[in-house]
Amino acid sequence: MKKKVAVIYGGYSSEYKISEKSARVLFENIDRELYEPFMVEITLKSWHVNTIGGGVSPIDKNKFTFLTDGVESAFDIALITIHGTPGEDGKLQSYFDMIGLPYVNSGPFGSALTFNKWACNSFLRAFGIATAKAILIRKGESPSAFEIADEIGFPCFIKPNGAGSSFGISKVKTLMEMPNAIAKAFEEDEEVVVEGMITGREITCGLYFNGTEIVPLPPTEIITANDFFDYEAKYNGASEEVTPADIDAELTTLIQNTSKSIFRRLGLKGLARIDFIVTEDGIPYLIEVNTTPGMSEASIVPKQIREAGKDLKTVLSQLIELG
Repeated sequence: MKKKVAVIYGGYSSEYKISEKSARVLFENIDRELYEPFMVEITLKSWHVNTIGGGVSPIDKNKFTFLTDGVESAFDIALITIHGTPGEDGKLQSYFDMIGLPYVNSGPFGSALTFNKWACNSFLRAFGIATAKAILIRKGESPSAFEIADEIGFPCFIKPNGAGSSFGISKVKTLMEMPNAIAKAFEEDEEVVVEGMITGREITCGLYFNGTEIVPLPPTEIITANDFFDYEAKYNGASEEVTPADIDAELTTLIQNTSKSIFRRLGLKGLARIDFIVTEDGIPYLIEVNTTPGMSEASIVPKQIREAGKDLKTVLSQLIELG
């Protein structure tokens, strides 16, 4: 019998559409000789399996099972590709741990910590990882724009603490821009991070654990004419992504080793992508850790896998077997 794999997408955030695109690529690249994949959609309104012919079969949340022609079917493993809550923040992983369903992704702790950008960077800073100066604002607090400017300086980035795909992020250059930028970020999350700008080249590195070692992929440099790597740059072609990055072997090794150290410190598994700004003096400053990286046709990690001479189908099979 082939193992039943739940490719889980959707979620409760603005990143639903990106999640759906990632799920389709993963679904299409799962080895049909070994596994039977199912598209499982999770939204606030419904948890269900998308069946052949365009129908749906509701998920029984007590056991995460569904009916096929009146017969109950269970999954052998889950592959979560929800960008945002409840998949990227560890909530779904905690539920699967409770009901005993294996999954490919990082566990509840690593997922929850990396989803909280402020907490993750503060944690990693203790292990010598360079990060930008930042402050955290919680909903209901009213910090002075002057105090923020004195602490962080301009330009700075204002972003939701727990959102991805650059939703709610603004680059702020003046005091006048700050209130609107904070309000925009609060539309996506209950907490907002104000982060000092690090000038340099944006380099990102995908990696995964193959059962024996953490495997770093060739880094990618992101070049955009926009103020930063925003939603338009990520998904509407307003950027150039150079894989492998045009950097020397020494910097490549530093990026990959730093990524592996972060992966290990956080206890991650499955696929991840770690983003840096590398300054002129060659110091990689951590931007964020993505435990559920985009896997759509436009996404970076699939390109890095191909550049490494690997194919996505083989990597997914490795991850599923490990899960």
